[in-house]
Amino acid sequence: MDAFELLAHPVRLRVVHAMCGGRELTTAELCERIRDVSKATVYRHVDLLAANGVLEVALERRVRGAVERRYRLRRDRAGIDTGTIDALSPDDHRSAFAAALAVLAAEFTAYLDRDTADPVADSVGYRQHAIWLGPGELRGMIDGMREAIAPHLANEPSPDRTQYLISPILFPVETPPAGTGAGGATGGRRSPEPCS
Repeated sequence: MDAFELLAHPVRLRVVHAMCGGRELTTAELCERIRDVSKATVYRHVDLLAANGVLEVALERRVRGAVERRYRLRRDRAGIDTGTIDALSPDDHRSAFAAALAVLAAEFTAYLDRDTADPVADSVGYRQHAIWLGPGELRGMIDGMREAIAPHLANEPSPDRTQYLISPILFPVETPPAGTGAGGATGGRRSPEPCS
């Protein structure tokens, strides 16, 4: 299974997100984290991610006659390379976007279902802004977002940290009129990472 097919699935993306930050979790712990998905489904997707090298066994031990495995994420395998991205069809992009939206909706619903959910205190945001940008301005904004987010990608869980899901979504909703000479930004593309 190629990386795109493997990672463009809502449940597998949620498993990858749960494993970010150097976490080592059992499948049972992942089931606790992703309660709205059946245990059998979580187990099946964890097995698939492990078989394809996105998860690796960090520790194995016997518990009441069964083997319990603690998994960790292989960040080098949890992304899609630019060559694959360049080869995606519009339908592939449509499927990946639908998976990303499904993850956002599921995770937000799970958050709101917690007794401790407090959107104001937790600084929850889901604003949308329609902005006009030239190619250089677009590259600058994307670079600025990367610079703001990238230093925190390696943060590990700790008692004073809460895991947040940040999902920048960017696409043109209107193009400049024909003959203006404006075009889309090129270059500077990087592999998208589910943990970013």
